Amino acid sequence: MKRSVALVLTLASGFALNAAAQTTSAPNAPGAATATAAPSGPAKIAVVAFQVAVAQTNEGQRNFADLQRKYEPKRSQLKTLSDEIDNLTKQLQAQGDKLSDSERASRAKTIDDKKKQLDRSAEDAQNDFQNEMQELYNNLASKVYDVLAAYAQQHGYTLVLDVAQQQNPVLYANESTNITKAIIDAYNVKSGVPAPPQSGAATTPSAPAPAPKTPAAH
Repeated sequence: MKRSVALVLTLASGFALNAAAQTTSAPNAPGAATATAAPSGPAKIAVVAFQVAVAQTNEGQRNFADLQRKYEPKRSQLKTLSDEIDNLTKQLQAQGDKLSDSERASRAKTIDDKKKQLDRSAEDAQNDFQNEMQELYNNLASKVYDVLAAYAQQHGYTLVLDVAQQQNPVLYANESTNITKAIIDAYNVKSGVPAPPQSGAATTPSAPAPAPKTPAAH
């Protein structure tokens, strides 16, 4: 039951960046970008939380909200089945000593069959949800990357590092080098997708500033 309930709760959660983190942060590797002449003068470096940028674009928020709504009936169905199993289990525990061996065995089998059904249904729904979410992310990430590349060239950046990766080489970066918000704004302008309606205060977190990391002890 714990595994099934965990899958139900995962489906009930909103879009999570750690799910998007299963994909490649930038669709094109740095070496795959169109080669340009090296600019003269010192290097100009920026950092970006790429996954955050993709998720926080107006288009990203809209698409992932639509995906959540699409799976709402499945979440309700799984929750109903989970509650039914819980109720049947409580009834068996409360009445078990008053039932015949055959009746007790029959009820236990019914509960076990429903648990297996919940496991299969929840796992299938979870896989379908994650596959669709990853497809949405990949399609949008490709377009956001194009905007990022154009922005970097226009502003003379020679290197852009993704601080959203679990393993990244950035130990420290000044907040002024973080172009995540600028990329989000630039993409929103290009896409023309309006900001989604917010109920009360905005709940979308701002792009995080890269925090200093403690070097591993030698």
